[in-house]
Amino acid sequence: MSDTIELLEAIGRDASLRYASTEDLTHMLEQAQASEALAASVASGEPSRLFEEFGHKPMHAPQISQSPGHEDDEPDEDDGDEPHQPPVPDLG
Repeated sequence: MSDTIELLEAIGRDASLRYASTEDLTHMLEQAQASEALAASVASGEPSRLFEEFGHKPMHAPQISQSPGHEDDEPDEDDGDEPHQPPVPDLG
């Protein structure tokens, strides 16, 4: 598995590999003796074989939001329609 991670890291770093055709990338993985899961994922474009190799367990999103509520927000004192003007310095 560590070889698979190293190969994925190398693909991500090298733009010529990142944007290579499926055939070119498959050929490179054969030369690098990549795992069956990585080679199959590249050939099919389906990451499920890699999920199996890494032991991926799907996680479900929680049903509640983690963002803070709005009930704690205090209204601003300057909510009027007038634009805020900075004080004019006294030059005299």
